[in-house]
Amino acid sequence: MITTSVAEAATCLQQGQVLAYPTEAVWGLGCDPYNQDAFMQILQLKQRPIEKGVILLAGHISQVEHLLHNLAEPQRQQVIDSWLNPPAERATTWLLPAGEHIPSWIKGQHPKVAVRVTTHPLCVALCHAFSGFIVSTSANPAGQEPARSLQEASQYFGNQLNYLNGDLGLSQLPSRILDAETGAVIRD
Repeated sequence: MITTSVAEAATCLQQGQVLAYPTEAVWGLGCDPYNQDAFMQILQLKQRPIEKGVILLAGHISQVEHLLHNLAEPQRQQVIDSWLNPPAERATTWLLPAGEHIPSWIKGQHPKVAVRVTTHPLCVALCHAFSGFIVSTSANPAGQEPARSLQEASQYFGNQLNYLNGDLGLSQLPSRILDAETGAVIRD
Protein backbone atom coordinates (compact mmCIF):
# COMPACT_ATOMS: atom_id res chain seq x y z
CA MET A 1 0.00 0.00 0.00
CA ILE A 2 1.13 3.53 -0.80
CA THR A 3 -0.65 6.30 1.07
CA THR A 4 -0.33 9.97 1.85
CA SER A 5 -2.61 9.52 4.88
CA VAL A 6 -0.78 9.72 8.20
CA ALA A 7 -3.78 8.07 9.89
CA GLU A 8 -3.60 5.07 7.51
CA ALA A 9 0.16 4.81 8.04
CA ALA A 10 -0.27 4.88 11.84
CA THR A 11 -2.91 2.15 11.56
CA CYS A 12 -0.42 0.00 9.61
CA LEU A 13 2.08 0.41 12.46
CA GLN A 14 -0.57 -0.39 15.08
CA GLN A 15 -1.47 -3.54 13.14
CA GLY A 16 2.13 -4.79 13.29
CA GLN A 17 3.10 -3.89 9.74
CA VAL A 18 6.34 -2.34 8.46
CA LEU A 19 6.23 1.15 6.98
CA ALA A 20 8.68 3.05 4.77
CA TYR A 21 8.52 6.82 5.21
CA PRO A 22 10.60 9.94 4.48
CA THR A 23 12.68 11.42 7.31
CA GLU A 24 14.96 14.45 7.58
CA ALA A 25 17.55 13.12 5.08
CA VAL A 26 16.70 9.61 3.85
CA TRP A 27 13.76 7.24 3.76
CA GLY A 28 13.34 5.10 6.86
CA LEU A 29 11.78 1.79 7.76
CA GLY A 30 9.63 1.79 10.85
CA CYS A 31 7.41 -0.32 13.01
CA ASP A 32 5.97 -0.50 16.51
CA PRO A 33 9.11 -0.97 18.64
CA TYR A 34 7.22 -3.29 20.99
CA ASN A 35 6.13 -5.64 18.19
CA GLN A 36 8.98 -8.12 17.89
CA ASP A 37 7.56 -9.81 14.78
CA ALA A 38 7.41 -6.51 12.89
CA PHE A 39 10.91 -5.64 14.07
CA MET A 40 12.27 -8.98 12.91
CA GLN A 41 10.68 -8.34 9.51
CA ILE A 42 12.66 -5.09 9.26
CA LEU A 43 15.89 -6.92 10.08
CA GLN A 44 15.10 -9.52 7.45
CA LEU A 45 14.28 -6.87 4.81
CA LYS A 46 17.52 -5.03 5.57
CA GLN A 47 19.61 -8.17 6.10
CA ARG A 48 20.77 -6.43 9.28
CA PRO A 49 22.06 -8.23 12.36
CA ILE A 50 20.02 -7.74 15.53
CA GLU A 51 23.18 -6.84 17.49
CA LYS A 52 23.43 -3.41 15.83
CA GLY A 53 20.28 -1.96 17.39
CA VAL A 54 18.15 0.77 15.83
CA ILE A 55 17.03 4.35 16.40
CA LEU A 56 13.73 5.25 18.02
CA LEU A 57 12.05 8.28 16.46
CA ALA A 58 9.70 10.50 18.46
CA GLY A 59 7.53 13.41 17.44
CA HIS A 60 7.79 15.26 20.75
CA ILE A 61 10.04 15.27 23.81
CA SER A 62 7.12 14.10 25.96
CA GLN A 63 7.22 10.76 24.12
CA VAL A 64 10.76 10.07 25.37
CA GLU A 65 10.83 12.11 28.59
CA HIS A 66 11.12 8.93 30.68
CA LEU A 67 14.44 8.15 28.97
CA LEU A 68 15.96 11.45 30.10
CA HIS A 69 15.47 10.94 33.85
CA ASN A 70 18.80 9.19 34.42
CA LEU A 71 20.86 11.99 32.87
CA ALA A 72 22.53 14.73 34.88
CA GLU A 73 20.75 18.06 34.42
CA PRO A 74 23.40 19.63 32.10
CA GLN A 75 23.34 16.54 29.86
CA ARG A 76 19.54 16.42 29.88
CA GLN A 77 19.34 20.09 28.92
CA GLN A 78 21.87 19.66 26.10
CA VAL A 79 19.80 16.82 24.62
CA ILE A 80 16.54 18.77 24.89
CA ASP A 81 18.10 21.93 23.41
CA SER A 82 19.44 19.98 20.42
CA TRP A 83 15.95 18.65 19.71
CA LEU A 84 14.12 21.94 20.26
CA ASN A 85 16.57 23.97 18.17
CA PRO A 86 18.08 21.53 15.68
CA PRO A 87 20.62 22.75 13.16
CA ALA A 88 18.95 22.92 9.73
CA GLU A 89 21.62 20.85 8.06
CA ARG A 90 21.45 17.80 10.34
CA ALA A 91 19.37 16.15 13.03
CA THR A 92 20.90 14.72 16.22
CA THR A 93 20.31 11.25 17.65
CA TRP A 94 21.38 10.65 21.25
CA LEU A 95 22.39 7.44 22.99
CA LEU A 96 20.42 7.45 26.24
CA PRO A 97 20.32 5.11 29.23
CA ALA A 98 17.75 2.47 28.28
CA GLY A 99 15.13 1.71 30.87
CA GLU A 100 13.77 -1.77 31.45
CA HIS A 101 10.80 -0.96 29.21
CA ILE A 102 12.96 -0.73 26.07
CA PRO A 103 12.99 -4.16 24.37
CA SER A 104 16.34 -5.87 24.03
CA TRP A 105 15.86 -6.25 20.27
CA ILE A 106 15.76 -2.43 19.92
CA LYS A 107 19.08 -1.95 21.78
CA GLY A 108 20.87 -4.87 20.14
CA GLN A 109 24.13 -5.56 21.97
CA HIS A 110 24.21 -2.07 23.47
CA PRO A 111 23.30 -0.95 27.01
CA LYS A 112 21.88 2.34 25.65
CA VAL A 113 19.14 3.21 23.19
CA ALA A 114 19.46 5.61 20.26
CA VAL A 115 16.69 8.25 20.27
CA ARG A 116 15.85 11.19 18.04
CA VAL A 117 13.05 13.72 18.43
CA THR A 118 12.31 14.90 14.93
CA THR A 119 11.07 18.20 13.57
CA HIS A 120 10.19 16.67 10.18
CA PRO A 121 6.47 17.52 9.89
CA LEU A 122 5.39 14.19 8.42
CA CYS A 123 7.35 12.19 11.01
CA VAL A 124 6.01 14.37 13.84
CA ALA A 125 2.45 13.76 12.61
CA LEU A 126 3.10 10.01 12.26
CA CYS A 127 4.45 9.68 15.82
CA HIS A 128 1.49 11.66 17.16
CA ALA A 129 -1.02 9.55 15.21
CA PHE A 130 0.74 6.40 16.44
CA SER A 131 0.80 7.84 20.01
CA GLY A 132 4.46 7.18 20.63
CA PHE A 133 7.90 6.65 19.24
CA ILE A 134 8.58 4.30 16.34
CA VAL A 135 11.54 2.39 14.95
CA SER A 136 13.58 4.38 12.45
CA THR A 137 16.30 2.71 10.42
CA SER A 138 17.38 3.64 6.92
CA ALA A 139 15.38 2.12 4.05
CA ASN A 140 18.01 0.04 2.32
CA PRO A 141 19.42 -3.47 2.38
CA ALA A 142 22.73 -3.70 4.25
CA GLY A 143 25.59 -2.37 2.15
CA GLN A 144 23.34 -0.36 -0.20
CA GLU A 145 22.76 3.40 -0.25
CA PRO A 146 19.74 4.59 1.76
CA ALA A 147 16.67 5.32 -0.34
CA ARG A 148 16.08 9.02 -1.00
CA SER A 149 12.71 8.66 -2.74
CA LEU A 150 9.60 6.52 -2.78
CA GLN A 151 10.81 5.07 -6.08
CA GLU A 152 14.16 4.01 -4.60
CA ALA A 153 12.52 2.52 -1.50
CA SER A 154 10.04 0.55 -3.59
CA GLN A 155 12.86 -0.68 -5.85
CA TYR A 156 14.51 -2.15 -2.74
CA PHE A 157 11.44 -3.63 -1.08
CA GLY A 158 8.58 -3.81 -3.60
CA ASN A 159 5.26 -4.81 -2.06
CA GLN A 160 6.80 -6.36 1.07
CA LEU A 161 5.76 -3.33 3.16
CA ASN A 162 3.67 -0.15 3.21
CA TYR A 163 4.76 3.33 2.14
CA LEU A 164 3.86 6.76 3.48
CA ASN A 165 4.62 9.07 0.58
CA GLY A 166 5.98 12.53 1.26
CA ASP A 167 9.01 14.76 0.98
CA LEU A 168 12.37 14.36 2.64
CA GLY A 169 13.52 17.07 5.03
CA LEU A 170 16.29 19.50 4.20
CA SER A 171 19.17 17.53 5.75
CA GLN A 172 21.81 16.28 3.36
CA LEU A 173 23.22 13.75 5.83
CA PRO A 174 21.69 11.18 8.19
CA SER A 175 21.55 12.25 11.81
CA ARG A 176 24.75 12.49 13.80
CA ILE A 177 24.81 10.20 16.83
CA LEU A 178 26.19 11.34 20.19
CA ASP A 179 26.40 9.66 23.59
CA ALA A 180 24.44 11.82 26.04
CA GLU A 181 26.44 10.70 29.08
CA THR A 182 29.97 10.92 27.68
CA GLY A 183 29.60 13.36 24.79
CA ALA A 184 31.37 10.87 22.53
CA VAL A 185 30.63 11.19 18.81
CA ILE A 186 29.40 7.81 17.52
CA ARG A 187 28.53 8.94 13.98
CA ASP A 188 29.52 12.35 12.67
